[in-house]
Amino acid sequence: MKLFKSFIITSILLSLVVMTACNDSEAAGEDKEPIVFADAGWDSLLFHNEIASIIIEAGYDYETEQMTGSSSAVWTGISEGSIDVHMEVWKDNLAEIYEPGIENGEFEAVSLNFDDNYQGFYVPTYVIEGDEERGIDPVAPDLKYVSDLPDYYELFEDPEDSSKGQIIGAIPGWTVDEILHDAYEHYGLDETFNYTRPGSEAAINTSLSAAYDAGEPWVGYNYEPNWIMGQYDMTPIVEEEEGPLESIATQDIEIVVTSDLPDRAPEVTEFLSSYQTNSEIANDALVYIQNESASAHDAAVKFLEEHEDMWTEWVSDEVADKVREEIQ
Repeated sequence: MKLFKSFIITSILLSLVVMTACNDSEAAGEDKEPIVFADAGWDSLLFHNEIASIIIEAGYDYETEQMTGSSSAVWTGISEGSIDVHMEVWKDNLAEIYEPGIENGEFEAVSLNFDDNYQGFYVPTYVIEGDEERGIDPVAPDLKYVSDLPDYYELFEDPEDSSKGQIIGAIPGWTVDEILHDAYEHYGLDETFNYTRPGSEAAINTSLSAAYDAGEPWVGYNYEPNWIMGQYDMTPIVEEEEGPLESIATQDIEIVVTSDLPDRAPEVTEFLSSYQTNSEIANDALVYIQNESASAHDAAVKFLEEHEDMWTEWVSDEVADKVREEIQ
């Protein structure tokens, strides 16, 4: 009887220990606030968000979310702490926001995501060089600089105003749009061109795709990495001398976190500090998304499957095993 009572008491105590451990584990999980990523509206950013989200959820047991907004709304969120991570910061586009925020400790840069990028005005290469295979003759063989564009404005006729050419600008709310428009005025392009602001990145790419598929002239904003740059042969139209566009043409694209994330999620911050890719990775992913009607999540899984040599350098072996198990 004494042995039986002892067994019962021991069983009860063991049950209590297990229940307490489970409760503590559940409470610890509940204490982890979701990691919120910035979605400022372009595809390569969404691709990087998905890679990081998969690794964070599988490897570090955090939930993740994405918050959508304009550039200004996103940076307000990061400064105030409602957004934790921005995976693709084009900091030179954000001169009035980035440096003051860093200096004031509102957010901090933790890694260089990539630096082999370019943005500005582009034309299809066949505009300058022609395309013998497609039977396209060069129509602007001497076009090289932004200051050359007025000589060719008639080639880029605005469909709603035949007296001027059309330049496709960036999206309202993107800081780069203000810089592009400054360049448009700085070079006197407003005398021969209308500057058109599409409502979305998709609208920019649709405009370019339609012109490219028809072999017609087109001039406007784009950037690398982008599926258009991965799929089409494009040539940037650069500045002959230092001007408004030089500040944004090529830059370090950083990963930024809000000020409290290193203390709240040090292991996540450490992972993000090791995260580094290149433009080719994103270009390939965005072409895959476009051609296969895939999602950013699909492209992220494909990246994790095909580039294990890269992302496993960012995390511990234990985390890598958890991520592999998740994507199998």
